[in-house]
Amino acid sequence: MAKLAKALLKLLKILGIVVAILFVVYFWNLDQKVLGWAYQQVNLMFDRKKVNQVF
Repeated sequence: MAKLAKALLKLLKILGIVVAILFVVYFWNLDQKVLGWAYQQVNLMFDRKKVNQVF
């Protein structure tokens, strides 16, 4: 019984940490900020390359 209680407590701690991290990401809108930064980096990489036009 004690092993089950310890495992359950550990699971609850992990789930609490995950929920806290997801709340922080949601609250500060960090996912959109990271994607905005990633799009800028991708645009910088691909804007430097020359495009072969076939026309």
